[in-house]
Amino acid sequence: MQSVRVFLLPSVSSVLSSQSKRSLHNMPSTEGLLVAGFAAVIASFSHFTGSYIPSLISVALLAVYPLTRHMTNADTRVPTLSKTEWKEFPLKEKIIISHNTAIYRFALPSPDAVLGLPIGQHISVSAEIDGKEIARSYTPTSSDDEKGHFDLLIKSYPTGNVSKFIGELKIGQKVRIRGPKGFFRYEPNCVRALGMIAGGTGITPMLQIIKAVLKNPADKTKLNLIYANVTEEDILLREELETLAAKHPDQFSVYHVLNNPPENWNGGVGFVSKEMIKEHCPPPADDIKVLICGPPPMVKAMSTYTEELGYPKSNAISKMHDVVFKF
Repeated sequence: MQSVRVFLLPSVSSVLSSQSKRSLHNMPSTEGLLVAGFAAVIASFSHFTGSYIPSLISVALLAVYPLTRHMTNADTRVPTLSKTEWKEFPLKEKIIISHNTAIYRFALPSPDAVLGLPIGQHISVSAEIDGKEIARSYTPTSSDDEKGHFDLLIKSYPTGNVSKFIGELKIGQKVRIRGPKGFFRYEPNCVRALGMIAGGTGITPMLQIIKAVLKNPADKTKLNLIYANVTEEDILLREELETLAAKHPDQFSVYHVLNNPPENWNGGVGFVSKEMIKEHCPPPADDIKVLICGPPPMVKAMSTYTEELGYPKSNAISKMHDVVFKF
């Protein structure tokens, strides 16, 4: 942001300390004008407070300047997404995770741009396949304060439509995206605890929420994740999840479940069961939620199990007020 010299009226200049004047002249133009205006208001009352004004304004400048920086910086975070208009974004980088899974990093229009996706919501990705326009929903794994790009974790299937299309993209080729979408929108401390049950790539909305909670010191929400996969090699973003759990042991835990575990496996074995949910998720209460995302058979089974454990019955299409929410 460009800095300009802020010229002060005599009534303001006369009551500012030399330190305050130097601070004001070194501020970027927008912030300097905001603080100068604040100083002018205080100066108008100088005949009531006399010699204390310079010290008062010096202190005020120190207090108000961070606020003006927040106000002016917030103005630069213009969301890139549109709910009604499809926008194109080029592939910037492809990070291989496994033989059929990768993180696809797409560039935003400028280095300072953000996607503008509320936590808990997702985007639609559109592709023309065999002359037909097909769209699928994905949740970025990147945080919305990451500027200049966004990341999608996608497993490509040979018989897939959009996932196969993205898997075949070359650097510089574009995808069409629209959003945000979805009925879940996370707000800090909206519940005391979140139970999370994910399977495969169903980890993406969970990770989005986990990262948002743990990077906010004021958010005290407890997070308990059950993450199911077929083999140990199928566990996506395992290092990141376990690093977060180790860094926040009192707030976040992850319990891995494998259908085909290796020898000496210490996690769960088979499919996610009622007993696992009872042990690793918060018990039914008015101030908790259980989030579910994974393959349709898994989501159906988890809905049945949670109801049998005493959680309110989940609706076919989940809404924000539901205790058991299915992505």
